[in-house]
Amino acid sequence: MSAMRVFFTIGCLFISSASFADVQQALSDMQQQWATAQYELKDKAQDTAFLSLIALAKTHVIDYPESAEIWVWKGIISSSYAGVKGGLDALSLVKDAKGDFEKAMSIDDTALKGSAYTSLGTLYFKVPGWPISFGSDDKAQALLTKALSINPAGIDSNYFYAQYLIEQDDYRQAEDYLLKAQAAPSRATRPLADQGRQQEIGVLLKAVREKLTK
Repeated sequence: MSAMRVFFTIGCLFISSASFADVQQALSDMQQQWATAQYELKDKAQDTAFLSLIALAKTHVIDYPESAEIWVWKGIISSSYAGVKGGLDALSLVKDAKGDFEKAMSIDDTALKGSAYTSLGTLYFKVPGWPISFGSDDKAQALLTKALSINPAGIDSNYFYAQYLIEQDDYRQAEDYLLKAQAAPSRATRPLADQGRQQEIGVLLKAVREKLTK
C-alpha cells in the first residue's frame, strides 16, 4: 500500500472517529439538559430551558442529519415540551416530534435500543385522534410492543407500555410492566433521568395498586 493511500485511510478513520465523538457529545448535552429541564425546573425556567433545547436540537440535526440518535432526541425534546405546554399549543410540537421519530426510524429504527418506537408509540396513545390529531391506540400498541421486542428490559420501554395499559384499564398487566421498569438496569451516564423516571414509576405503581385493591 502506498504511503499516500495509507495517509488517506488513516485520515478517513480519524474523521469518522471525530464525527462519532461529536455526535456522542451532542447527544450527551441534550440528554443532560433535558433531564434538568424535565425534572428539576418549573414554570418560566422550565419553559425557557425547553425553548433553548429545541433550538439546540435543530442545530444538531443540521450538523448531523444522518444520526438517528440525534433525530430521536429532537423528537423527545419536542414531545416533552408538548407535555409541559398542554392543550392546543402542544399540537404543533407533537406533530414535529412525530416527524422526528419517523425520520430517525428511516435511518436506523434500532438506534438507542428502539427509542423511536417507544416515543412514537407514546405519542399515538397520548394525543387526540382524528380530526384533531393523529392519535391511535392500535398504532400505539404496535409501536410499543415493537420497542419491547428490541429492548425488553429497558426502563422507558416498560414504563411507557405500562402507561398505555393503564389507558386501556388493564391494571394487572400495567403493574407487571411497571415492576420490570423499576428493576431496569441503571444508566451510568444518566443518573438524573433514572432518578426522575424511578420516582414517576413509584407514583404510577402506587396508583395502579390502589385500583387493583378496589
